[in-house]
Amino acid sequence: MNECLELSDSEFRSFSARIGRDPLQVQGPGGNTSVKHGDVMWVKASGAELAHAEGRDIFVAVDRAAALKEAHGSAGDGSCRATVLTPHTSLRPSIETTFHAALRHPVVAHTHSVAALAHAIGPEGCAAARDKLEGLPFVMVPYAKPGLPLTKSIMSMVRAETSVIVLRNHGLICCGGSVPEVSDLLGEVEERLAMPHTAVPYTPPKADPGPCMEWVDEGWMARHPRTCGLAVSGSYYPDHVVFLGPGGLPAAGQAGGRPAILHEGVGIALRTDASPSQRAMLRCLSEVLGRVPDEWSASPIGPRAEAELLDWDAERYRQALAART
Repeated sequence: MNECLELSDSEFRSFSARIGRDPLQVQGPGGNTSVKHGDVMWVKASGAELAHAEGRDIFVAVDRAAALKEAHGSAGDGSCRATVLTPHTSLRPSIETTFHAALRHPVVAHTHSVAALAHAIGPEGCAAARDKLEGLPFVMVPYAKPGLPLTKSIMSMVRAETSVIVLRNHGLICCGGSVPEVSDLLGEVEERLAMPHTAVPYTPPKADPGPCMEWVDEGWMARHPRTCGLAVSGSYYPDHVVFLGPGGLPAAGQAGGRPAILHEGVGIALRTDASPSQRAMLRCLSEVLGRVPDEWSASPIGPRAEAELLDWDAERYRQALAART
């Protein structure tokens, strides 16, 4: 292998940065992209932000064959840290590296698409997504813990022709033979799944939100009874748990050190020192729940899945990196 590996694919970097800057597709350090060049696969580093793809070295080179062995469970621990080829790097490959390696396509983009999430968090939305994506080489994968469990679930369902994967309570994967192909496919899926945002008019209250707290625009959710109920009922996708905590938004009096507090009928207060990732996740929740029609239900991932994420070293590492960014 080349000891001086560099990712000089400007088209891939530009595409990664573009979707990383779009909060309707990627929030904070979420999402990841990869490109394969022969035996080498470049994948976004854990905790890095796709928005920085053009200005920073956020990609890690891995031995694709070795990563594929980890995907199949015949080597390693699924983290793919042992497959890294980039010399002297302190970066870890994305926790999703195994599914990037397992998918045969040269270019893979995984987003936390708001449009996909609005469909993928409940049964009615999933049924609607199947109808809207009819004709595309598409599969829908049940929720699984990110990393190797998710990879195994994906591998059990995809076929050689599959290029669109909706991940229940998680996001979207689009893949193809080139950057323009994946970019066009992602655009088509987003267009098919697009839904209007129905936030109610909102003006932050004049009341004091509490020490070191501030009212935020996402507070409209607290004044919309159904959305308020959904917001406090649970976590609907992994990054909410990682950056905002388990169990949905806490109600006033139940915060327990959490960054955001929902005051029913009033608004949402956020810590003034909340990290950019925490702010991005609160906005994501607003964008997702604001697109779920009244006649659709929403199913949280549940306490067991939340506990798996909170006790996971890979996510504690990503949280630490995000906090330093």
